[in-house]
Amino acid sequence: MAQNIALSDNIEEYLLDAFGKDFLENYRNYIQSDANTYIRISTADGNDEAIVESLKQYGIELEALPNIPFGYRVLNGFEYIGKTLEFTLGKYYIQSLSSMIPPLILQPDSEDTVLDLCAAPGSKSSQLAEMMENKGTLYVNEPNINRIKSLVFNFDKMNFVNFGAIKYKGELLSKVFENTFDKILVDAPCSGLGILQKKGEVSNWWSLQQAEKIAELQFRLLLSALKMLKPGGEMIYSTCTLTVEENEVTLNKILRKYPVEIKEIELPVKSHPAFTSYNGEELNPEIAKAHRIIPWEVNSEGFFICKLRKTGETEPTRKADYKKRNIELLSAKSKDMKKYLEQISSYFGIPLEILQGFKYIRKGNDFNFVDKDWYSDNYDLFLRIGRKFGLVDKRDYAHLNSYAIQVLAPYITKNIIELDNPDDLRKYIDGGIIKKQFEPYGQKIVKYNNLFFGTAIAFKDGLKSQFPRALRTSEIITPEEANK
Repeated sequence: MAQNIALSDNIEEYLLDAFGKDFLENYRNYIQSDANTYIRISTADGNDEAIVESLKQYGIELEALPNIPFGYRVLNGFEYIGKTLEFTLGKYYIQSLSSMIPPLILQPDSEDTVLDLCAAPGSKSSQLAEMMENKGTLYVNEPNINRIKSLVFNFDKMNFVNFGAIKYKGELLSKVFENTFDKILVDAPCSGLGILQKKGEVSNWWSLQQAEKIAELQFRLLLSALKMLKPGGEMIYSTCTLTVEENEVTLNKILRKYPVEIKEIELPVKSHPAFTSYNGEELNPEIAKAHRIIPWEVNSEGFFICKLRKTGETEPTRKADYKKRNIELLSAKSKDMKKYLEQISSYFGIPLEILQGFKYIRKGNDFNFVDKDWYSDNYDLFLRIGRKFGLVDKRDYAHLNSYAIQVLAPYITKNIIELDNPDDLRKYIDGGIIKKQFEPYGQKIVKYNNLFFGTAIAFKDGLKSQFPRALRTSEIITPEEANK
């Protein structure tokens, strides 16, 4: 169904002046057309074809994207793509094609110390975590508390254990970290002209003055990121807008004063070299190495992408103060953890060496876990490190949290209950009690149709769900319900 998005005079005038009449006409047609839906399948299971086949149960048909690993376009079944069991369990993420490209160009691995400076809601940062194979050290930053909740929710759902979440103004974060990171993603807030097809409200407030105001913040974010990079480190600067002020002009200011160079990149989709002159001003010719993605040429969002390398030292920044949180990371072999991990290993049949592949954070009787190679020399800044692991009860006995199951599922061999009908599954994901006897009593791992869901407690009245409350939503649908 065609959309009806009114294009404001401000936007029309800008596009006509900056890009010309044909561009403006194509833009009008683009924002009135329906957006394509894309997903990125998780690499955790190492078999995206299995998810492709599984989604066919809902009538969802996918088409692989050329040159975008684990990226797919949705051809049919749009109404269920955000409601499946697989989506709820983090087997894939709904993300535009263009949005998948900045992490692919940054190319982090588990040996890098990586920062996503503007991380919420988690599309690109979760992709970074996957490219790092859920190992090593990733920091994800977001200054807005509601957006950071969304970010952490998505990281929980996608089952990551290699991250620490920070709530801080990105333009000031260089007062905390200096010459720290090997790679940084700066997917900056922007005026959104590349995503108007999805967010028509942009047309209501957009003006050149607003775009220039946002460009000032983008410059400060870019400068902060540059100071946090190690000499020789690399970063991606990307936006989902088309304006020259927020892209080329911002880069030109950085190149003018600071030790940084632009790297040649090749995108997996059609793109255009960035401008090297604008409004009668000659810009640094190196900016031509950056790329602008035109939305209707790729059937996705408009984007701007540039890769930069820090070539020398930057001036030290005055250090900032921040709240002390008294967080301590515990070794798996520490006195405080050894006993509990042995209990978990014995009860669920998880090899002890697997559990020793993590560090642990204790807060009262609750534990989180994070990859053993995740590192920080100061934990106080982090709102959250890693994901929930479990708790210790009054008998000093350890229990797993449902959020830990997706990470540990390949290694669990004992105390598994496989549900055999969709009605029982519905009770489980709704947080209810399955009124059947499961003995012996105690904590169990729940599985259905080859998918691990989480934990439950078997007791005299049945099986009590411990499926995470945050994941319980009326939007979840089973294959059987989709086919009624």
